Order: sequence, then C-alpha cells, then structure tokens
Amino acid sequence: MRISKEEIMDAAKKLEPRLIAFRRDLHENPELSLEETETAAKVAAFLRSIGLSPKLEVGGHGVIADVVGSTPGPTIALRADMDALPIMEETGLPFASNRPGIMHACGHDAHTAIVLGAASILVERKERLAGTVRLLFQGAEEINAGAKAMIRDGALDGVDEIYGLHNLPTLAVGMAATRKGPLMGSVDRIELTLEGRGAHGAIPDQGADPIVAAAAVISGLQTIVSREVSPFSPVVVTIGSIHAGQANNVIPHRAEMTGTVRAFDPAVRRQLPDRLRRIAVRIAEAHRCEAELRYIEQVPVLVSEDGCLAHAQRTIDWLLGAERHAEAAPTLAGEDFSVYLESVPGCFFWLGSGPSDRAEDAYGLHHPKFDIQEEALAVGSAALASIALLRGQSNHSLLL
Repeated sequence: MRISKEEIMDAAKKLEPRLIAFRRDLHENPELSLEETETAAKVAAFLRSIGLSPKLEVGGHGVIADVVGSTPGPTIALRADMDALPIMEETGLPFASNRPGIMHACGHDAHTAIVLGAASILVERKERLAGTVRLLFQGAEEINAGAKAMIRDGALDGVDEIYGLHNLPTLAVGMAATRKGPLMGSVDRIELTLEGRGAHGAIPDQGADPIVAAAAVISGLQTIVSREVSPFSPVVVTIGSIHAGQANNVIPHRAEMTGTVRAFDPAVRRQLPDRLRRIAVRIAEAHRCEAELRYIEQVPVLVSEDGCLAHAQRTIDWLLGAERHAEAAPTLAGEDFSVYLESVPGCFFWLGSGPSDRAEDAYGLHHPKFDIQEEALAVGSAALASIALLRGQSNHSLLL
C-alpha cells in the first residue's frame, strides 16, 4: 500500500495537541546537561504508551527504542536532544520555565516532541515499514558530550544511517533547509594559563604582569583568522572568559582564560592547536610570562553524507513542496550530531520554527526570549517519519 503526503501530514496534525502539551511540559520543567532524569522518564512513558519498549540510561540519561517494520530493510536512526541551557527565561509564556536560571532556549523540548511524533506515525504504519527505526533521545548536547556517550553505550550498533534536525527560528515555520558540504562548524575548547610574577600595583616593574600579557595574547590570537588562514576557510577564535586577580592595587601572578575555536575545514582545524600555542607562548615570553595552552577537541565539522542528503531533500520536496525547501547558509555554530556522522552516514537539516511573516526578526537560538511556532512540531514529525518510511523503499516506490 502506497503512502501519500496527505496521509502523513494528517497523522501529524492529529498528534499535534499531544505533542504541544508534551513540549510545553518539558519547557516548563527544563533540565540541564547530565541532569535529564525527569525528561528521560517522560520520554520513556510516552514510548510505552505507543507500544514500544524503551531502554533507559544509555549514555547517561539517554533513551533508545526500536520500531521494527514488517519486512527486512535498513536500520535508520532518528535523533533528538533533550537538555536545556543555563539561561534565565524572559519569554513571559504561561508555560515558561519554573526553574530559575534554566531554560529550553535552543528548542530541544521541541526536538524531543518531534521525534516522539515521528515514532507515533511509524508505529501506526509498521506494516509498511521496511527495516527498523532506532529512536535516539540524547542528553548533554549543549556540552558536546551526549553523542559520544550514546555511541559508547551502543546506540549506533547495527544502525545503517542516521537523520536529525534542528529548529531554526529565523526560518519560517513550514519550511526546511539543507546544505551540501559543511553545514556547521567544528567546536573545540581552549584553556590558557599565563604565569607571571605578582607585585604591588604601584611598582609594576618588580613584577611580570599576566593581565597585560593576556590582553596581548587575546589580540594576537585574532591574527590567526586575519593573517594565517585563507579568508576562504572560515575560522573563529573567541576568548569567552578571563579571570585574574582580586584586588585593584595588586598585580596577580596568574591569569586564566577559556575560549572556543570554530572551523569549517577539517584540514584547517588540525593546524589550529600548534598555531594557537605558538602565538600564546611567544607573546607571553615577550611579556616575561609563561603560557600553557590546553586544546580540547569537542565535535567535528558537520557534513551530511551525499546519498542521505539527497534522500532527505527528495523527501522534503515531496512532503512540503520544493518551494518550501531552501538552501541552508553555513554557520560556525556546532552540533554534536556531527559525532554520529563520523560513525555512520546520515543527514542533518534545519526545520523552520519562526513566524511565517517575519521569521528574520525572531529571537535566535540561546536568547532569553527564544520561542518557536508550535506548528513546527507536526511538520518535523511528518518529515522525520517520511524520511524513515521511504528510505527502505527503492526509488520512493511507496509514494503517491
């Protein structure tokens, strides 16, 4: 029996009230990375309610479940992230976070509801599903730890391909965006310690000031972007924290900084640790200080596999219409979905979640006033369910 896009969208729309209620519950009760116990329990309860047998505590608080089709075929994974951010919510919504300083400001509550919606659609159509769909509900995405932990606990065992999405409030609801080649940047962390010599603030010549050295190092690191890497290979080096001293009239002996490094080319990324270290150490030496730079790799560049990308694009065009399918702009924001793509082929795409008339003016990801258009839940559920249903069929033979 063939599948029509009207059937899938109708099924998703029927689920919409339940998905909205589930998303709002998560939004009101957010949990930070590595603390997603309540969220995981709610996900597991939903999965049981539709006849699945979830496995909990995968990669920490992750949850997995399989929807087994009626005929042989590939094992396709669909992934959602579940964690919130340490942000004070300012939306004023009636279901705003009741936990001060914690907020679903990136829409992971919506992603979780979307994959649950896709699961519901698939369970109702198991007789037309070829192969298995592995549902992955992952924690700790915001700290770039969840995907690695899920893989270590076997979440990808037997998986042939993986698909995922992220809402985008600056893209109108009802739209999706894909990109061939790099979509999102690598994410690495740097920790830099400068050791100088403390002194009285009135007698600076008797010390070696690590604060002055730190200021010079921060400026010097930007020359990597402007003078050491091709302008056609985007790189960002950002120092996000600096801590030194306690008194206004004392030169401290130590300054500590942390930062993030982003790149769009794996080859360029591999060159960055040595370049950062050279600049930091030599500038520090010029200021009579010593520098130690620790470079911590977190997640790689996110690149969808060509075959999986083509399948997702065909499915989006079929479901939403080619006019609702845009080419995604590249971004140096990161996503640990890229870690899964190092192990199995797959595709990641943007799902529109902004106002249809002024999406470009919406509050962006990680903003205290971030919100989504909840119609995106049904659209996302339909898209992921369609990708899984149609992947097992050669040439989309189930389509009407």
